[in-house]
Amino acid sequence: MADVRFGMQLPSFSFPRSTQPLFEVVKRIARRAEAAEFDSFWVMDHFYQIRGVGPAEEPMLEGWLALAGIASATERIRLGTMVSGNIYRNPALLAKMATTLDVISNGRAFVGVGAGWNREEAEGYGFEFPETPGDRLRRLREALQVLTLMLTQERPSFQGRYYTIDRALNNPRPVQQPHPPILIGGSGERVTLRLVARYGDACNLFGGPERVRHLLGVLREHCRAVGRNYHEILKTSLGTVLIARDEQQLAQKLQAVAPDEASRQALASRAMIGTVAQVAEQLRALLDAGIEYPIVNFLDAWEEETPALFAEAVRLA
Repeated sequence: MADVRFGMQLPSFSFPRSTQPLFEVVKRIARRAEAAEFDSFWVMDHFYQIRGVGPAEEPMLEGWLALAGIASATERIRLGTMVSGNIYRNPALLAKMATTLDVISNGRAFVGVGAGWNREEAEGYGFEFPETPGDRLRRLREALQVLTLMLTQERPSFQGRYYTIDRALNNPRPVQQPHPPILIGGSGERVTLRLVARYGDACNLFGGPERVRHLLGVLREHCRAVGRNYHEILKTSLGTVLIARDEQQLAQKLQAVAPDEASRQALASRAMIGTVAQVAEQLRALLDAGIEYPIVNFLDAWEEETPALFAEAVRLA
């Protein structure tokens, strides 16, 4: 599907065998994604590495500053956090940061935001960590209102339970109008997807085709309930990919990242694995389920040909 837009997430700043400074590698990966016609490039908003990716002690750059650096090293690719934890920043400050990135990049910012979940890093940095998901989601609801006001109005005011702004200035204005798109991360059916229906320009979902199809059905119902056009919302997904030119290369890559059968089965349960044609088939199922914009991270993002191989798979899907 040649008209499908797609993005790349870089969740790890650990690059084996590299002798270059860390951020030089990051810039090179972003440029390769841009050259392979990826529409967007994303980093996580974490301060410790997260479980499932690596040990907490692995290198982790602050996401918004990293994107500002990537903006100066690229020309076209859009840039976003996947996704910013609301508990880490006042939403008015987040709006100012997103606007600054949009200005620096000449209109390429994506504002990814979610409720936040990582207690370990929040407590390590001294941030308040609301105890229940409901508490964090209530804060996110107010934060989305503040974000939208700050990104679209000249001197907005807001008085909420958790956040207040008083004729707040955000000058210069964002380049993108009416505002940089707001992507809400999370698949919670009762609350998060309702927030997407009311405030989001894009959603980001996890899971295979059947799970995605179900979640998009829930989102459609929330849109109907609040009077929102379901088709206005960009449906994105986030997944892990291990892709190879051929079966021989795939076997070599699998041996490097999952040397035994148990680890391979665990990897297969959470990742798209295969040759270009095989990944294209898996992508096709996800697109048929309703995803419009796949976003992927690679187990070997530092390898030169990896982004181009995935771009080829998208064209075949």
